[in-house]
Amino acid sequence: MSDKRDKADEPKKGKGLFKMLLMGTVLVSAGGGGVFGLMAAGIIGNHPAEARETGPQLVLKGEVDRYAPPPPKGAETMEMVYGDGGSKFRTAYYSFADEFTSNLKNTDALVQVSLAASTQRDGRVLMWLDKHQLAIRSRILITLADTPEQDMYSPEGKERLQKRLTKAVNDVLTEQEGFGGVDNVYFRTFIVQ
Repeated sequence: MSDKRDKADEPKKGKGLFKMLLMGTVLVSAGGGGVFGLMAAGIIGNHPAEARETGPQLVLKGEVDRYAPPPPKGAETMEMVYGDGGSKFRTAYYSFADEFTSNLKNTDALVQVSLAASTQRDGRVLMWLDKHQLAIRSRILITLADTPEQDMYSPEGKERLQKRLTKAVNDVLTEQEGFGGVDNVYFRTFIVQ
């Protein structure tokens, strides 16, 4: 009689062991799948190649910019020499051809400025500045017209205007191309009347 009990208990132990192994395999698979999913989403792990930014890329000094606009016809090309200090990225400039003239907020005063923009990103930003010049010009004029006259006379007011103009240009580029890329807007001339 004891032999029958031992034989009856053996299959139950075998089935229990099989169930435990199956459950362990399912849990390990689920855990591995979860870790893979978190790594693919970039939440865990180190994926510098996948974390690459979209849009125009920063250009290191001395690096070739494959989107750089061609030099003007007849212009001599000279190899650029960079200093050892400062930013490790090169800065490119875009000058708006025409001046901007606008009245100022709640006054009869006028401001006339000529502007340039800078970027450390590749030449696509320069192309977009040229391509969307009309929309950018309109946004700059709106920004100037919304500026109080007293801001025109202090360095702090001019710096605030500079930041607002930079934001205005980037807003237009983001709306049109999905990426801003302008680091700063500079005053080439600045006249208040």
